[in-house]
Amino acid sequence: MTIHRVSRQAALACSTMFSAAALCVSAPSFAQDGADGDAAEEGQLSSIIVTANRREENLQDVPVSADVLDAERVGAIFSAAADTTALAGSAPGLNVESSNGRVAPRFYIRGLGNTDFDLAASQPVSFIMDDVVLENVTLKSFPIFDVERIEVLRGPQGTLFGRNTPAGIVKVDTVKPSQETDISVGMSFGSFDTLSLSGAAGGSIVEDTLAFRVSTQLQRRGDWIDNGFTGEENALGGYTDFAVRGQLLWTPDDRSEILGSVQFRDLDGSSTFFRANVLTPGSNDLNENYDRDTVFYDAGGGNPAEYQQFGATLKGTYEADFATLTSITNYSTSEGFSRGDIDGGNLVTGPGFIPFPSDTQDSIDLWQFSNETRLASNGDGPLSWQVGAFLFASDFDVTTEGFTFPPPVTVNHTNETWAVFGQLSYQLTDTLRATGGLRYTDDQKDFFVRSGAAPQPVSVEDDNLDWDISLFADLSEDASIYARVANAFRAPTIQGRDVAFFNPPSVAQSENITSYEVGFKAELADRTIRINGAAFYYTVDDPQFTAVGGAGNLVQLINANEGEAYGFELDTAFQITPDFVVTLGVAYNDTQINDNTLEVGTCAQCTVTDPTRTIAGAFGPVTFAAVDGNPFPNAPEWSGDFTARYGVPVGDSGEFFIFTDWTFLGDTNFLLYESLEFNASSRFEGGLQVGYSGSDGQWQAALFARNITSEDNVLGVIDFNNNTAFVNEPRVIGVSLGFNY
Repeated sequence: MTIHRVSRQAALACSTMFSAAALCVSAPSFAQDGADGDAAEEGQLSSIIVTANRREENLQDVPVSADVLDAERVGAIFSAAADTTALAGSAPGLNVESSNGRVAPRFYIRGLGNTDFDLAASQPVSFIMDDVVLENVTLKSFPIFDVERIEVLRGPQGTLFGRNTPAGIVKVDTVKPSQETDISVGMSFGSFDTLSLSGAAGGSIVEDTLAFRVSTQLQRRGDWIDNGFTGEENALGGYTDFAVRGQLLWTPDDRSEILGSVQFRDLDGSSTFFRANVLTPGSNDLNENYDRDTVFYDAGGGNPAEYQQFGATLKGTYEADFATLTSITNYSTSEGFSRGDIDGGNLVTGPGFIPFPSDTQDSIDLWQFSNETRLASNGDGPLSWQVGAFLFASDFDVTTEGFTFPPPVTVNHTNETWAVFGQLSYQLTDTLRATGGLRYTDDQKDFFVRSGAAPQPVSVEDDNLDWDISLFADLSEDASIYARVANAFRAPTIQGRDVAFFNPPSVAQSENITSYEVGFKAELADRTIRINGAAFYYTVDDPQFTAVGGAGNLVQLINANEGEAYGFELDTAFQITPDFVVTLGVAYNDTQINDNTLEVGTCAQCTVTDPTRTIAGAFGPVTFAAVDGNPFPNAPEWSGDFTARYGVPVGDSGEFFIFTDWTFLGDTNFLLYESLEFNASSRFEGGLQVGYSGSDGQWQAALFARNITSEDNVLGVIDFNNNTAFVNEPRVIGVSLGFNY
């Protein structure tokens, strides 16, 4: 768990990388007080703020398992121009990966997620930026910069945050305009021609009435991967990812506030680089076919990915005597494509045996609209409450094109949903508080083929009542326990990518999770030690899974009969001295599919360890594997993170500092079936920053490294054609400068 410190060093501890320079602007305000106004003293851990209940509260007072990433940690994570998937492992129980390069990340919390690589995929983890649900997988990839905090809320969040939250939420809050003038600029330069530039400026336009903030980020890397098939050096791997955000805050009186914002992204980059036969039959270790700096592509057009995204949000707040009314309206678009040499090699030189080529491109043209209006009580009495309504609509086309096979096919997806919700919290005694919530949701999806094929249209609809109830008890001023039971659902899903391969669309019905959780929160030794823990057990009725690949190269939605999981999370922080802080988090997830009738297609060249059966198919024998008892895909049993920061004051206004952060993901099965090849043993990555901050944090210079030990970690696989995999980012070493005014 990351923390905010209260001391002169807190103002100096802003991240070394360029994009983090903008993040540092808000760090001092967070290092002073918690939501309860409990200011930390020199040498103590500061309060951590969360908005799990849609209002700012001290993490120690909220009955939810959560982790919060502050500006320094976020800056370190993205210091080598990384994308959203770099959040993997940054909080215990959180995994993020993608087979679409810098777009379409897939999130997993407590082992529950979705391996579907299609651009129409739904996920049980919701991604929320500035109170706006970014539903489509491409929107979830919007760059993270100029951030106030990132919250990882573990477990169902269906009451206040809506459908598609059975696993939890990743919630990003950016820095907002204020009357205080601030300017920040930063830059970093690293290996592989890696460049990151960022800046933010804000302040008053009309005193006490109108304020603005503009922030921007540019991430770039040069081509660094050779194509061994064509003989071209440094042919692939580069990208340019630009994003900008503008905000205007109008405060006409003491009770009203209107915040308007727009953001834009332009990505010209690379899709994922698949590597043919880098896994040997019978082993999950990378073999002699693997060379991080080389691929052997005869197709893929350079594996390009190009996207443009836009979002506009209007948030209005009115504070009456008894309650605060908030309304948030958003309109977002995403348009782009990614293409890849999916087989990961070529038929002539391989590497290894490749039965047939695969070169496909998926593109999307999407818009979404949402509005949430809620009314929340203001009083200080024992009862607090909030009620609200939510509307959502989206419409998008997905086009799949194979440059040898298949021909282009365009399908259309629409989604309309509405919900009403409410929550009550009552202080039963001085030490015991009860909270309960309800949310009714109606969700409808429609699908039809726009061109290239002729399957019948498909429609699915469902409604559900989500609920949660919790008890929170203070054992002392510094320790508490809680218990929580929650229910949430993921709406039905339609998957139409297989239409391009002459198969009908597949449908998964709603999944419904019931989760049981107990936890404790404690601050010890005069608030120099923080230990928060939670244990959980959940069952999922009709869990939605995706059967990806197999010999038929299909993407089919399925429902298992049941899924279940249990585990725990532990988040700790230690203020060893006023200048030395260590954090350690660990999580254990044991997940299991319970369905003795469910079978899925298997790979063509791997060693399946599940019970199998083979039937005759149109193009030869087809093998199916029984998956009863298997773990969920991409659900590491163990995960954890570690950070340490040590500062040495220099004079009255300077500091020399060292910051290191490490993530760990344990044994992971990548697919629904189990095989000797398509799983990962323990994976870890670390980063280091060494630098100097001067003039009370107004400028900073540092050396940094990401993946400092140059680990080669398999992040995912493609199983239909050969033993193909894709891997993590290379080690990047660089220097960064930051300036704050």
